[in-house]
Amino acid sequence: MNAAAYTAVDAAEENTGTAELINATTVGQLAQAVHRHDAKLVHISTDFVFDGLGGRLYRPEDETNPLSVYGRTKRDGELLALRAAPNTLIVRTAWVYAEAGKNFVLTMLRLMAERPEIRVVADQIGTPTYVRNLANALWGLTAKGGEGIFHFTDAGVASWYDFAVAIAEEGHAAGLLTKQPYIVPIATVDYPTPAKRPAFSVLDKTKTVTLLGEQGQHWRSALRDMMGRLKNNA
Repeated sequence: MNAAAYTAVDAAEENTGTAELINATTVGQLAQAVHRHDAKLVHISTDFVFDGLGGRLYRPEDETNPLSVYGRTKRDGELLALRAAPNTLIVRTAWVYAEAGKNFVLTMLRLMAERPEIRVVADQIGTPTYVRNLANALWGLTAKGGEGIFHFTDAGVASWYDFAVAIAEEGHAAGLLTKQPYIVPIATVDYPTPAKRPAFSVLDKTKTVTLLGEQGQHWRSALRDMMGRLKNNA
């Protein structure tokens, strides 16, 4: 299972060579090695392979059109892996968070403890994904013999603003925040970044749900579970 990636989306715009090496070239080399040993590569990819202009859920077979260096290099890694080892399992996911590491939930909790007001983009739509649920899906799809491209996120849809509001509410309910800050919805144009992001990148998980035989947890419920574990860890 390859979970390694260059995920600094904005930094990738300048560090193109490093992003290509990690997200594309190395993935192709892994697939070649796996194929030589008659094994199987399970590779994690991203919703950023799409441009977000489709206006509907993105299916695994839909045409890709990444807007950023990060998205392009992740797309190229998919192509190299499938070319070298056709039995590769690629799982695209989105907005992943966990109790550790660097992610949106932990960043928001830190900022919310420091500031009375937070400004968060409200016109980018996707689905938060708890890493524990992603891990279970990866093992489940592997055990079921999945090959090719699959999509997995938690259930439901949200904007980054919706996600931030939920983090504030659930963090306060869990005792991780002493107060809830005022969260201001803003437009993408009001928060310019070096890399362009897809405005709508909700993934169609029908293929995954059919193979696994279960719908999956809603993102708000998963966030609540994560907050409980974070509190216990603290």
